[in-house]
Amino acid sequence: SNRIFKMVVSSLEGLSDAQKQELVASLSAIVVGSAGADVSADSLSAVATASGNSLSGAWASVFASAVSKAGSIDKYCLAPGGGGGGGGG
Repeated sequence: SNRIFKMVVSSLEGLSDAQKQELVASLSAIVVGSAGADVSADSLSAVATASGNSLSGAWASVFASAVSKAGSIDKYCLAPGGGGGGGGG
């Protein structure tokens, strides 16, 4: 199935270095995984570089590992975040 991902990012100004790295790593993982390629630290770094960004080896490894543990980019993107506590009565 072909999917179109559309996201508008007008500027990375105002983001911390860690936030920029996380955004670049996330988007790189989506690009690589959606292309059906192996999501590895090298492939994430290559996509980041091709897009005119840089991605540290540490961030690339963390995201490659997270996608691998999820089983696929689709499962990674659908993985729920940390849940909040239930409301008491």
